[in-house]
Amino acid sequence: MMTLRRSARLSAVSNTPIPVLQPAIPIKRANRPASTNGVSKARKPTARGKKALNLKSNPKLEPPPLADTTKAPSSAAATTKTPSTNIWDPSPTDNSISRPHSTPPPLDRPVEPHRTNATLLTPHGSSLVAYPPGTEDASPSKTGRPRPIATTGTLLEKAIAHLIATDPRLDPVIKEHPCPLFTPEGLAEQIDPFQSLVSSIIGQQVSGAAAKSIKDKFVALFHTDSDGAREKFPTPEEIIKMDITTLRTAGLSQRKAEYIHGLSEKFASGELSARMLLNASDEELVEKLTAVRGLGKWSVEMFACFALKRIDVFSTGDLGVQRGCAVFIGKDVSKLKGKGGGKFKYMAEKDMLELAAKFAPYRSLFMWYMWRVTDVNITVMTA
Repeated sequence: MMTLRRSARLSAVSNTPIPVLQPAIPIKRANRPASTNGVSKARKPTARGKKALNLKSNPKLEPPPLADTTKAPSSAAATTKTPSTNIWDPSPTDNSISRPHSTPPPLDRPVEPHRTNATLLTPHGSSLVAYPPGTEDASPSKTGRPRPIATTGTLLEKAIAHLIATDPRLDPVIKEHPCPLFTPEGLAEQIDPFQSLVSSIIGQQVSGAAAKSIKDKFVALFHTDSDGAREKFPTPEEIIKMDITTLRTAGLSQRKAEYIHGLSEKFASGELSARMLLNASDEELVEKLTAVRGLGKWSVEMFACFALKRIDVFSTGDLGVQRGCAVFIGKDVSKLKGKGGGKFKYMAEKDMLELAAKFAPYRSLFMWYMWRVTDVNITVMTA
């Protein structure tokens, strides 16, 4: 299970202090340390963090180099391949994720915080949403799901309003760091959940470059075009027909090859499916996916937030989120780091849950801004 280690190695992107409930710890840019898996350690706060933060004198925060999802799409091309906004999903050159850009994304599709809000692709190419646009009667008795509380056009607006109403000090951070995940464009991305989960297993404990190389070789075991380039991601049925020894020739370890084979069996049998991932409650989702070898709770939480676009996810096991919560309430994390504390060295899990509870049902967005608070590079999760 990849819990604390990955987040502990996330790199920083901004050198600007942020508003907190009590005097905060401004973060100063430092030399990037060496990385063993393509993700560097988060920078330490400087001694200047002991000084009180003057909100009025805050310099302008520099937004991270996230993909711009707010620009109007070009009408020149009928379809543009787009990178999905999470660490699990295929690269921008993969054919499995594409979205028509000739028309604006739908704004009237109903969405609900505790269900999947992304558009999901099946391994065989069809697309599914939890609540189709223009659903006349989305009552639980008709759909078997909770009643939607927003649409793709209003979800982010409602979530931001709730965060700011709950704690106004989030306002300047939110204004300077727009979150692309839950915009109409972000929600319109087509996500292949099977491919995303396989990619997450491939990427465990290796650098981004190594993961890309292994994934390319993995796909090439099944499909190549005339130039030898990858064509499409294999289906679960194709993967389970290939033996573990052959899968390992792509650069996979024995264990990862077994994990991918086991995941493929669950999708091929129907135990896991795009429809199940749409309809499952948050609790059911975690239970079903953590039962798969190779997928721990942290991996499932990140998949739920960044791929499925579930907006009420909160990961207490993520070290970056822990640091963000600690900084947010005014703790000096530079002093906390050396005091041990094991898994929850910066903040107790109970305290994190109590802090986040008031931001429900939009805790994914709150979590995203806790990464911003500690200057964690979210582009690592959007690569």
